[in-house]
Amino acid sequence: MRDALWRMSAAAQAEAVRGGEVSAVELVDSHLDRIAAVNPRVNAVTQLLAERARAAAAQLDRRRAAGDLLGPLAGVPFTVKESTAIEGAATTFGTARFRDLVAPADAPPVARLRAAGAIPIGHSNIPTLILAGMHTRSELYGDTINPWDSGRTPGGSSGGDAVAVATGMAALGLGNDSGGSVRIPAQFCGVAGLKPTTGRFPADHRILGPDDPGPASQMLVTDGPLARSVGDLALAYEVLAGTDPRDPRAVPVPTYGEPLPGRVKVAVVADPGGHGVHPTVHGAITADADALRDAGYDVREVPDVPRLDEALDAYGRITVTEFAPNWPVVRTLLGRGGDRYIEMMMERTPPASADELMKLMGTWMNIRRSWAEFLDEYPLLLGPVFTEPPVEPGLESRDRAGRDRVGSGMRLCTVTSFVGVPGVAVPTGIVDGLPCGVQIVGRAFREDLCLAAARAVEDRLGVLTPVDPRTGGEGRGH
Repeated sequence: MRDALWRMSAAAQAEAVRGGEVSAVELVDSHLDRIAAVNPRVNAVTQLLAERARAAAAQLDRRRAAGDLLGPLAGVPFTVKESTAIEGAATTFGTARFRDLVAPADAPPVARLRAAGAIPIGHSNIPTLILAGMHTRSELYGDTINPWDSGRTPGGSSGGDAVAVATGMAALGLGNDSGGSVRIPAQFCGVAGLKPTTGRFPADHRILGPDDPGPASQMLVTDGPLARSVGDLALAYEVLAGTDPRDPRAVPVPTYGEPLPGRVKVAVVADPGGHGVHPTVHGAITADADALRDAGYDVREVPDVPRLDEALDAYGRITVTEFAPNWPVVRTLLGRGGDRYIEMMMERTPPASADELMKLMGTWMNIRRSWAEFLDEYPLLLGPVFTEPPVEPGLESRDRAGRDRVGSGMRLCTVTSFVGVPGVAVPTGIVDGLPCGVQIVGRAFREDLCLAAARAVEDRLGVLTPVDPRTGGEGRGH
């Protein structure tokens, strides 16, 4: 029984603990056994919190024995990205310089998951400082391996969480996303991921001191969960949503909105901006569209999303302008070669002047309005997460062509982060041994619509994980 516990969904794990069918300690130990067996091959879990997790589980078992009501995630183990604070553990950002940066308190999303009964079982790997590229490789912990094919990246920057969830080392992962960092690893590893609306989940990304970052960092970065099923993703969503005095951005919006009249319209854009999409990804979008039609959605192909290229340019100019003053110091923390990804971006995108920046902030608002109008007509948008299957590790840092290819591949993730709307990445199947997936984007604060559509897809196309790690390309064709 213990060996099978890690295979269960998060919802089933919590139900078993609440009902006394298994103890929380047994559940944690099952995951620790799985980590011991699998993590040496994939290198996803960085700081293992074994004894602390067992202690939290034992406390949960004592509460159940005393008759206390346990939360919706009772006993469920989860991993936390190396850039997100867990009380008493170092928030290293994957760099040796921050190896001893011990967090005095849980970050708000960690605290919310813990209050619901979930148990942090370890930190998970990221690209160094989250800035070294899309591939999950850190100066401190090395490369994380895609469990489907070691010759392909697991994505990033929340790649450690995606791999941990995909292989059964944790039932949930807590990442964050400012342009695809939850959704891309979800697609590349065959799991589900949610990027919420800006302001839906409370967060506090001040790690190095009391000062908050600039407007781009405040508006673009959203914490989000990863899970093996959409049902588990929805469970985490319900727990994570809400307000917190540490984050004045978080707003008290209902987690589930009013039902829409009639059949929900879904706009399909397989090739945003017309820059090209791989046949495998196009096929995944077609399969998803068929699944949604079968589920009763009004699915319509539309020419394109609003103002994609203009949004990508504004995103780049605003973020580079905010980042440029700190770049001389930051690049020294990235380790050998870790600065190439950002350096190539900054070579092509110069910082804006003060006057230009003010105009760009107006453009940002204007593009958000265009998207709000688009989503008013089409409450959901179906499109790619990344316009190719999983690519080789480090492609984005290899040369300019690789950097541009990756930037283009993630373009729908980038623009939806820029306009602050929610998106759910959901797997659609396996092609040539690699997972495929799409994303379903929705109106601001209508994550519930995205999750319901993703559940309809999952009901028809199935769940891909957990998986045992494979090596090389041996999984292809299976």
